[in-house]
Amino acid sequence: MAKDHGKQIKNDAKYEALRDEGMSKEKAARIANTPNASKKGGKASDLDDRSKNQLLDEAKKIGMSGRHKMKKSELIDAIRNH
Repeated sequence: MAKDHGKQIKNDAKYEALRDEGMSKEKAARIANTPNASKKGGKASDLDDRSKNQLLDEAKKIGMSGRHKMKKSELIDAIRNH
C-alpha cells in the first residue's frame, strides 16, 4: 500500500515509484498529478516537432525561468532535463 502524501499528490503509488526511480520530488509530483498520466504514454508530440510558442507554454507549465531568452534548441534541452 502506498504511503499517503496528502491531498497535494493525486496518485501516491505513481509518486513513490517515480521517486524510487530517482526523480526529484517536484518532477515526480508533477507527473503523479497529471490526469491519466499512465494512459498518455507515447501520445505527446515530439519536442522537436513543436513550435517555439508551444515549447514556451510547456516551459511555463513546469516553472522554468529565463525561458523567453532561450533559443528553440535550448528550450528543448531545458525541458528534457528539467
